[in-house]
Amino acid sequence: MSDPTSWAKSIFAITLFTEDLDSTKAFYQKIFELPIEFEDDQGNSAVFRFGSLIINLLKVSEAPELINPASIAAADAGSRFVITIPVEDVDALCEKLQGHGVELLNGPMNRPWGPRTASFKDPAGYIWEIAQ
Repeated sequence: MSDPTSWAKSIFAITLFTEDLDSTKAFYQKIFELPIEFEDDQGNSAVFRFGSLIINLLKVSEAPELINPASIAAADAGSRFVITIPVEDVDALCEKLQGHGVELLNGPMNRPWGPRTASFKDPAGYIWEIAQ
């Protein structure tokens, strides 16, 4: 439950940097079965809506403008977070994902804290988890 006195009420958008926007965009359209919500005229970004949250895929070449003076990590630097989507049936969705050529990192498995989960990477290297 959020603190009613906090200014941080919700997360609106997450921007993910990608070296190959076209393949990452195609993955989101095919695997998540989502339409593109917005694309900029220069072809540098594509936005997908996950409920009330938007995921902005941004070409890594455009990231410095957004985060300077912070540095951009290489795609192979290692994962530091997981994005989780709740689903009705992890096993059934895993079969569907594998049918689309998605390689699971782990799962389906029952976690000691309760949910049944499985994880996979998108073409930009971000880890997605599905949880039941």
